[in-house]
Amino acid sequence: MTVHALKSIRISALACALFAATTVVNAADFPSTPPAPGPAPKLQIPTPVRQVLPNGMEVISVARPGLPLVTAQLLLRRGGEMDPADKAGLADLTATLLTKGAAGRSASDLAEAADALGGSLGSSAGWDMGGVGMTVTTPKLPAALSLLADVVEKPTLAQDELDRARAQALDDLRQRLSRPSSMASLAGARLVFGSGAYGHSRTGTPASLARITRDDVVAMHAQVYRPDNTILVLAGDITPQQALQLAQAAFAGWAKPAQAMANAPAGRAATKLPMLLVIDQHGAGQAGVALASPAPDRADPGYFIGEVANAVLGGSYSARLNQEIRIKRGLSYGASSRFDPRRSSGLWSAGAQTKNPSAPQVVDLMRGEAARLGTTPVADDELAARKATLAGEYGRGLQTTQGLAGTVGSLAVYGIDLAEVGRYIDRVQAVTPAQIQGYAKANIDPAHAAMVVVGDASQFGDALRKAHPEAVTIPLDKVDLDSGDLRGK
Repeated sequence: MTVHALKSIRISALACALFAATTVVNAADFPSTPPAPGPAPKLQIPTPVRQVLPNGMEVISVARPGLPLVTAQLLLRRGGEMDPADKAGLADLTATLLTKGAAGRSASDLAEAADALGGSLGSSAGWDMGGVGMTVTTPKLPAALSLLADVVEKPTLAQDELDRARAQALDDLRQRLSRPSSMASLAGARLVFGSGAYGHSRTGTPASLARITRDDVVAMHAQVYRPDNTILVLAGDITPQQALQLAQAAFAGWAKPAQAMANAPAGRAATKLPMLLVIDQHGAGQAGVALASPAPDRADPGYFIGEVANAVLGGSYSARLNQEIRIKRGLSYGASSRFDPRRSSGLWSAGAQTKNPSAPQVVDLMRGEAARLGTTPVADDELAARKATLAGEYGRGLQTTQGLAGTVGSLAVYGIDLAEVGRYIDRVQAVTPAQIQGYAKANIDPAHAAMVVVGDASQFGDALRKAHPEAVTIPLDKVDLDSGDLRGK
């Protein structure tokens, strides 16, 4: 045997011994409970500076020196709520087309121009807002702002690009509507908002997308893409003085229209829809269950209580809904809730996908957890854990210039004090169990919430109606998402 082989045997034997030593661990060596949450992080964020150009555009800058990067986001104060009643998805399609050609350049030309600056263009529309943005190194910022100006002021809005975007939107929508949980979520919004501006599908329906013409897109662009409806957020290696100078250079020529900006329509309207709706999707392999309830608007003083209440109910893997529905009973791969306050109203929603026969059980579990939040104070350890989750997620979101710009931009769109960007964690930590209980009783009481179950009703309909005689069933092929009562004509 060679010396080399002998050394290899000794090394192997030593490795095995070390491995054996490290794998002999007693169960008592593992903690039985997770460690307590650490102290909330202390954020050091400069107060954003707001300035206004003569054409009405707001310029908001947040200085973060040290790394030569700047995120520029051009935001609108309007979004999907501006869709005409029969043309759901128009705002979304309009935003998509911004980067598909502008100022005589094609979509590929724009992408190459952004790539040459070391960034990429992205545009979108949401509820109450929309816009376009990119992140570049500081020396490239003037050119990036010039590119953004071309995209929002001079989009081509070409017919062939509209046809392509519509086809893609239809493909995405058909996939989404094939999932019971997605259909339940869309129907839940109708039950809450009725024929109000927030009630329709923001990304459209097959029927509404087919009705949208290029003239509609041009009209939507003219209506909302104007400087006095726009906020330019610059976050990163930039001073307020530089921000103002660069904004003037890029956007001073964008003229404010003579006509006043149209008011946003009311988000919510009265509805006569049932509080428990079953959509019979015959042959569906699973059932989607959704709870939906109106929530206060974003400017409501109880916003932070709502944030914490949602974190307790279903805002994370360890929250109550997932604990009860997935972890304890194995009825779903995941159950969660969402708190979505908007300009003129808001939405509390919860959802889970489950086996068809277990849909009635999931309905009762969701209602039970929503009720418990309003009747029983949250335990101190549970509340501390949920607050720690919120604080950690918020802090991580502000680590990038893009996350910082997005957070500040959202405050600006809703007219919230921009200094709140640095107060979030303190506000969350100040929420008490009594506040959560009162807030949940007022806003998440299942007695006033709507529920939707989408699935093969032959497997759960009888059991659900026995427990809830008020349930109303509609066959899937009779559902009209473009109608305020889901039934059309």
